[in-house]
Amino acid sequence: MKSLPARPSLESLRKQAKKLARDVAAGDADAIARARAQIPSANPPLTQRDAQLVVAREYGYSGWNDLTEEVNKRTGKGLELSVAQARAAIHDNDLERLRQLLGEFPALLSWTGDDDHAGLLGFATSAYGDAYGEERERWFTRGAAAEVLIDAGAVVVPEVPEGILRSRAKGLLELFHRKGLLPKTLKFFAARGDGNALTAAIRESPYDLATLTEAFVVATRFEREVASILLERVILLDPELGRRIDAGIGRGGFVQYFMKNRPQHALEIGLWKSFILFSVMNAITENDLAGFLAQLKREPWLLGDAAVRLQTELLEHAAFLGRKDFIVSLLDLDPAILRVQPPPPSQAIEHAITYAHTGVIPALSRVWPLPDDLPSAAGVGDLDGVKKWFGDKGEPALGDIRRHYPYNSPRSRDELEWAPATAQRVLDTAFAFAVLNRHFEVADFLLAHGADINTNWNSHEPASILHTLVFEENYDAMQYLIDRGIDTTIKDYRWNSTAIGWARYGKHDETMAQWLEEAERRRAQSG
Repeated sequence: MKSLPARPSLESLRKQAKKLARDVAAGDADAIARARAQIPSANPPLTQRDAQLVVAREYGYSGWNDLTEEVNKRTGKGLELSVAQARAAIHDNDLERLRQLLGEFPALLSWTGDDDHAGLLGFATSAYGDAYGEERERWFTRGAAAEVLIDAGAVVVPEVPEGILRSRAKGLLELFHRKGLLPKTLKFFAARGDGNALTAAIRESPYDLATLTEAFVVATRFEREVASILLERVILLDPELGRRIDAGIGRGGFVQYFMKNRPQHALEIGLWKSFILFSVMNAITENDLAGFLAQLKREPWLLGDAAVRLQTELLEHAAFLGRKDFIVSLLDLDPAILRVQPPPPSQAIEHAITYAHTGVIPALSRVWPLPDDLPSAAGVGDLDGVKKWFGDKGEPALGDIRRHYPYNSPRSRDELEWAPATAQRVLDTAFAFAVLNRHFEVADFLLAHGADINTNWNSHEPASILHTLVFEENYDAMQYLIDRGIDTTIKDYRWNSTAIGWARYGKHDETMAQWLEEAERRRAQSG
């Protein structure tokens, strides 16, 4: 049995596992014997997960997580490790383990971290998706864990209740109200639909237009009847808004429209313009090019210098849906975004590649050039462009990793929980982009040069490439991954489900689930 050094390196251990997987794949008899000594049923090729399990057992640990925990302890990362364990306990709804960790590490209660979650309480209450409704709130937040943290004395920073408003988590809103932790401000009265507190507050204070507008938006997000009261107050300060509403959709219809659609940017551009912006965005969604152009010509402010951010969002939405005609038509109207240097930050090309709409990239290039990085080259199927990122011996030669996606996108990196930057994850992302866009020759090249087919890359939270493909209905790419031996038992971060489970229970597509099962059976039978 091997012995760990006094200060072991987790990166060195990962490299040992990668080398073992490569050696097994190459048919090295010693490597195969090592693998079978720890996993008797092991056969080439060896997955990265199994290679890590072999290395862990060689050092006397039952699994990779146990080995990682020991390495972190020896390198003095006690609080860092306890934070990771506490987050895992929150995610798993393991309240007993969470209480144990809080008892062992009281500093967890005041830890705020360096991410966007505002500490453990923020992690428990924040939501990747919309958390409106009991079921979605259970999916995306951890109310019971939040209560454990509150009762233990966790620090409540202002970002936490603000995050609850963004996620529309009504259960958490009531929890924080019961605990006396909600700010006594107009927007929180509006969120709870507390008409008495709201009207009393309005009587006592002459709120400005921005505060009333924000409260109205919050009330409509939580579908509260007090929104009508707030709209009347807003109109008192903005009579032109009232005239526009009365000449069109009507006040009751306007309230219902905001409740149903939740238009964005109302606080920045006003209620009426946000109403118009959503209508233009919805024309893209509905593939209504004529309506899209008519609204842009009727609302020229959307093409002006002050609306560059909104133009960016329209282009991103069109890229996400693969609506090339909308991108071309918008840019042909000569919007201000064409004259901004450097161009504003955007996810448009990222959306185009991630959701397999690379045909829109030439149109987007009038604003944003294709990034000069490995994943982008792979996503558009540029094999020569991919090869330039490898040295003469086939090793990755990426230069500054921070210039490559996802490390040049803090949002994407945070969603995948990929820190710090590593060449392996850049390689894995490139592989994912090649597979998603059916550039299988590029994908084979990347596999042969170290990409991990079992990476936990996904379009948002950690899962597998196969999970992503389920919702893209990309059978060719799913077949490619299965033929190349992807581990179909990999489970995602949030629902602890396989890709087959996503097809069956998330997408409600039993035909796809059975197709995946049969494809895996055929692969297993073929050896």
